[in-house]
Amino acid sequence: MSLRKPRHRQSSVKVVATRPETAKKKASGGVCSINPVSRGLTWLSLVLAGLTAVLSPLDAVAGHGVFNPQTFTLANGMQVVVVSNHRMPVVTHMLWYKAGAADEAPGKTGSAHLLEHLMFKGTESFPSGAFSKNVARVGGSENAFTSLDYTGYYQTVAVQHLEKMMTMEADRMRNLILDPGEVDTERLVVLEERRQRTDNDPGAILREHVNAALFLNYPYRRPIVGWEHEIRALNVDDLRTFYRKWYSPGNAVLVVAGDITMAELKPVAERTYGKIPGSPFVDRARPGEPPQSASRRISLKDARVRQPSWSRTYLAPSRHTSIAGGPESLHSYALEVLAGVIGGGATSQIYKALVVDRKLAVSAGAGYGSGSLGPTRFSFYASPAPGVSMETLEQAMEEEVAKLLDQGVKEEDVGRVKKSMIAEAVYARDSLSGGARVLGSALVSGRTIEDVEQWPHRIDAVTLDQVNAAARAVLDGRPSITAVLEGKASP
Repeated sequence: MSLRKPRHRQSSVKVVATRPETAKKKASGGVCSINPVSRGLTWLSLVLAGLTAVLSPLDAVAGHGVFNPQTFTLANGMQVVVVSNHRMPVVTHMLWYKAGAADEAPGKTGSAHLLEHLMFKGTESFPSGAFSKNVARVGGSENAFTSLDYTGYYQTVAVQHLEKMMTMEADRMRNLILDPGEVDTERLVVLEERRQRTDNDPGAILREHVNAALFLNYPYRRPIVGWEHEIRALNVDDLRTFYRKWYSPGNAVLVVAGDITMAELKPVAERTYGKIPGSPFVDRARPGEPPQSASRRISLKDARVRQPSWSRTYLAPSRHTSIAGGPESLHSYALEVLAGVIGGGATSQIYKALVVDRKLAVSAGAGYGSGSLGPTRFSFYASPAPGVSMETLEQAMEEEVAKLLDQGVKEEDVGRVKKSMIAEAVYARDSLSGGARVLGSALVSGRTIEDVEQWPHRIDAVTLDQVNAAARAVLDGRPSITAVLEGKASP
């Protein structure tokens, strides 16, 4: 969610589908980035963004990977991934840290994001502003992003300038100068960004409250940008502590995509990042989410609301928590298919029932994001048609969910959605940076290259019974968060 003014970008990648537009983007697994880059990082979002048919749909099913990356690890513990794409003499250089807002110390929300801003200040070798000037001088572009699970920095440049980018990025990994005056200045930028993106947006305010209610203990309940009073209280020592703890080669993943090979990149990586000494392993110990036994209801009435909305959100297993095992270990792929069948666009069951047939809503659907390191969510959403009360809309949605649990989804719908999802994956390689983003976000969120490469095959293997079992496991009688946003004059 980077909010460094000139560079970014967008608001939270709502993992929670409390707003229709957010849910449609497939809530990124725990990834509630406030920045545009992160928002696009969910698997399907990226898949949808890319396009170049290096693989055919048949290839994807027949045993080929998606990005076909190569990887190695430097002596200091830093993993390096290469995604070769030689169509243009350009590379995207992305450095991912396994540290996001959910890794902040209690009472220090906003640390990860404010530090991201400050990373564009100076070191002794590259004084304040030099980094961005060097990128601009070679005609490149750059940006950064913070999410709940990770922080990333990237530059896209002509391939001959890659070593310069790697030299500068490696330098600021350990040599950043945190000047108190610059911290204060950047803090004001962040506070203004919070005002613009959250405090002035009733929908964003409600989403913050939904997150805080959905996660009783897990740190996904924090806003990525931070709570205002804690942002104001952050000092240089807080930021230096976060920087020294998390910014090290063993806690980072480098992904370079574009006109480069493993043989070309490896010596450059050894000359730049490889010079940084290794550091002790950092344990991302996070508190667990306790069993939930009560549903909660949140409502917000605000005169600024133009389109009322309704949503219901359930805790759900992510890809990583599914990998970790447990009774819901097989559900993440099935939940992706389920979300497509019942809530993925104008052909979905919910949209046809509430918008087309019953004309109770102007939009409706469901969303699920599987990419987070911790637990994630499955959400339903709708916006009422003119003259339709929120109570009527809610009852209609509950009827559709009850029908889903009672009758299950149809086999032909499961097959249709699976084909569509696999076809989307086929085109993901077309984007120069798509592979770097998908692989980087996966590797810093507890998943593996194989998990990314095998995704089309695992989606293809999902059965009708698995989809219906996943629906019952996550939705049937489980506690939920119901959120209602309405327009009404503020007192």
